Amino acid sequence: MSLIEEYEEGEYERAPKRLKTIDPEEELEEGEDSDTASAGLLGDEDDATRTSVEDRARWSTTKYGSGRKDNGEDAHRIAPSPVVHVRGLCESVVEGDLVEALEKFGNICYVMMMPFKRQALVEFEAMESADQCVTCGANEVVCIAGQQAFFNYSTSKRITRPTNADDPNSGNKVLLLSIQNPLYPITTDVLYTVCNPIGNVLRIVIFKRNGIQAMVEFETIENAQKAKSALNGADIYAGCCTLKIEYARPTRLNVLRNDNDSWDYTKPFLVRRERGKGRQRQAILGEHPSSYSDNGYGSHCSLLPLPGNRYKRSSPHDTQEVVAYPLPQTSSYMGHASSSSVAMVSGLHPAKMNCTRIFNLFCLYGNIEKVKFMKSVPGTALVEMGDEYAVDRAITHLNSIKVFSKRLNVCVSKQHAVIPSQVFELEDGSSSYKDFAMTRNNRFSSVGQASKNIIQPPAAVLHFYNVPPCITENELQRLCTEHDVPGFIKFKVFDAKPSSKTISGLLEFDNKTHAVEVLTVLNHHQIRIPNGSNPYTLKLCFSTSSHL
Repeated sequence: MSLIEEYEEGEYERAPKRLKTIDPEEELEEGEDSDTASAGLLGDEDDATRTSVEDRARWSTTKYGSGRKDNGEDAHRIAPSPVVHVRGLCESVVEGDLVEALEKFGNICYVMMMPFKRQALVEFEAMESADQCVTCGANEVVCIAGQQAFFNYSTSKRITRPTNADDPNSGNKVLLLSIQNPLYPITTDVLYTVCNPIGNVLRIVIFKRNGIQAMVEFETIENAQKAKSALNGADIYAGCCTLKIEYARPTRLNVLRNDNDSWDYTKPFLVRRERGKGRQRQAILGEHPSSYSDNGYGSHCSLLPLPGNRYKRSSPHDTQEVVAYPLPQTSSYMGHASSSSVAMVSGLHPAKMNCTRIFNLFCLYGNIEKVKFMKSVPGTALVEMGDEYAVDRAITHLNSIKVFSKRLNVCVSKQHAVIPSQVFELEDGSSSYKDFAMTRNNRFSSVGQASKNIIQPPAAVLHFYNVPPCITENELQRLCTEHDVPGFIKFKVFDAKPSSKTISGLLEFDNKTHAVEVLTVLNHHQIRIPNGSNPYTLKLCFSTSSHL
């Protein structure tokens, strides 16, 4: 069974609705289990089970007539609970709308949306607040986002959080995105472009059984919280593809392949399953209509949400956060030709940066084809990488870092290739252009080689390897001094087999900036030893360790 099938079967299987009448006591017992199991974890998982239980309740709302009776019993057949089940919501409602409309009854602890059912669970701090809400809904019209809603007690006494959601410092770094009104294709490219500007995205998995949903794993819980706050209720495209976001149950996603439905951005060269190459079939209707448009989806809609699009209504305790998305010049997220594989890097130190040092730093995030400094814009260079995903990773990890007291600005270039024109001499005497396509120091040239790379942001600890066993700590320290870069403060060598021809280990520096400068200068430095026929190429990368 594939990864997507596992997720869909395991997490998104919906129970059929049961319409038969059930004894009230029996109903309460089953409803408690159903509500507890489904509330708040994956947003829409098993919500049909919860809904079927809630549907059997006698709703004390104006929808069924105020004070409706059934066999001598009033509407309160379900025991009062601080959790209220809300029905009849419009599609555009988000948590902020519920808080805004219902906080007059009392403090609200937690809200959980059921995106595809137009329902929600609202947990009040006090039982009296829930009583007021249900009673008011039974006697008068209560509107949420301009539409009448209907209320009854939930069979749960508390909404189950994905983690300890009462603690703002805890949470889950995996979000569940439900896409409503998906008029246009939703792919990993689209979701990455939407989510990554807010926080570093590690993995994405898309499900297409019960509507379109996706799980997005961020690097940190803080990034996930920020993305949920900023994107919940936003339209990916104008007037459609509306995002409803909840915390997911899994704390980590497992991705088997990189394609339109799943992607692991820490393993850019996961083997894709290639479709069998049979005979070429004739298409009945020819090309998809989107291919006739410059932007891939026609000129009638925007590609990404801009600051002017509608975001969720904030509760008084929320902070509205607007994210500005840098739009590519040619935008077609149907394929991978949507953005450029060329990065533009500005803020380079004119005397200390050259093509080789740019390669040393950027090669950690993808293959480098060519590097060219721009004569018309001092301190700026174009870096052609292996693909647009390498550029995305470089932007994510290297934009705004400091190198030689200057802050780098890394962005996508309008150019789609680096052309060796106007070559000149840099301040250090090296050429302003260099081709790295054939160098053996590129680290993503094969699937086996790429799988060994761990994509890491800049850190104060460097991992070194491919060093001759005879090199000592003092000699590495002297190497730093000779090249006018900061020395390390801690040194560790990993145990190696007696037959090993090289050693590896860790170097800790005072701060991240010092480590970046050392890597920029000494990565791929040639170490020669006495009586040695060939030099050793020192290789450096950022470590997963924060300190030694």
